[in-house]
Amino acid sequence: MKLTPLERRAAVALALVVGLRMFGLFLVLPVFAAQARAYPDAVPWLIGLALGVYGLGQALLQLPYGLLSDRIGRRETISIGLLLFALGGAVAAFASTLKAVVAGRALQGMGAVSGAALALAADLTRDPVRGKVMAILGMSIGASFVMALLLAAPLFAIGGLPFLFGATAVLALASLVVLWLAVPAPQRVAAPAAVGAGSLLGVLGDRRLLLLDLSVFVLHALLTAAFVALPTLLGDRLGLSLAQHWHFYLPVMIAAALSLGVFVGGRASTLTGLGWRQIAALALCATGLAVLTKGQGVMLLGFGGFAFFSGFTALEALMPTMVSRLAPVSRRGAALGAYASLQFLGAFVGGLVGGVLLGRLGEPGVLLGAAALAALWCGILLLLQRGLGRLSKR
Repeated sequence: MKLTPLERRAAVALALVVGLRMFGLFLVLPVFAAQARAYPDAVPWLIGLALGVYGLGQALLQLPYGLLSDRIGRRETISIGLLLFALGGAVAAFASTLKAVVAGRALQGMGAVSGAALALAADLTRDPVRGKVMAILGMSIGASFVMALLLAAPLFAIGGLPFLFGATAVLALASLVVLWLAVPAPQRVAAPAAVGAGSLLGVLGDRRLLLLDLSVFVLHALLTAAFVALPTLLGDRLGLSLAQHWHFYLPVMIAAALSLGVFVGGRASTLTGLGWRQIAALALCATGLAVLTKGQGVMLLGFGGFAFFSGFTALEALMPTMVSRLAPVSRRGAALGAYASLQFLGAFVGGLVGGVLLGRLGEPGVLLGAAALAALWCGILLLLQRGLGRLSKR
């Protein structure tokens, strides 16, 4: 089934809103860990905290923002979050200490609108084509991630970390303009979800949604932890300067993008919310991290990066679609808010734990810990998939 003109407009405009904001969020990742040591109060755990602290605010506020969007409207709620995100970027841009950067990143985290944006996309599309729209949004996030990896170092060369943080603020304001000028208002608004214990338990108590929430927690913990280690590791093992990191990321991400078609498609299990392709993608993440831990030379490190980023981009595109399908219409904002909360809580935990491991075990220890977490969660999902499959046949 084809998208209607309204659905195409909504998909393209929302992809731009989400993509601009996420580009600003990803822009700091490839260079921050290597450059944060220049702040006078820099220590490893504080570097990890500064990298991932935005995830704490996002985690705490995604569900309230999702519920608020069910009440007052999606665009109004998203606007509040984008303004806070822009303010946090400005604070970090003018920071002279790493602790001040932490404060700015925490303020950025208060712009927790991912769940509300996904709910708006669901509101503006019909059920048969919603998967296509969610895939477009997922691809916009993936494209933002790739562009951030490639452009972070050149933009850093212009004005350092303050310039990058300032750019995140400008991109958030640009997203706000697109939101109101290009994104259609929902034509039909569902009855507001009840903001109470019953509503929250109804969202959080669904086993399939819970597994998806925990899976995205693991996925973004892996991503943030990886970027605690990768900037320095690429310099040490490949002899690449910060400005040359795109030599590594460009071919890796092109190959990862080409592999996306292997994972996208087919139906996920209605028993767990995760199908075999998603579990395979997570296993690929674990494999890539393990190779990066011990790999030497461009071929091994390139394969490790390809494996990790292939699995990551596939899961990033697949899982939000499953959440939107499984969630009740009147609680879709709350369900996607809960999903986004766990996503960003994973980023916070990954940055914090990654910083601690960096101080104690160095970059290989960070990647080894991430690989172990990916393998553990992959094994748990595999056991659940098999166990629930056997029960369904009885």
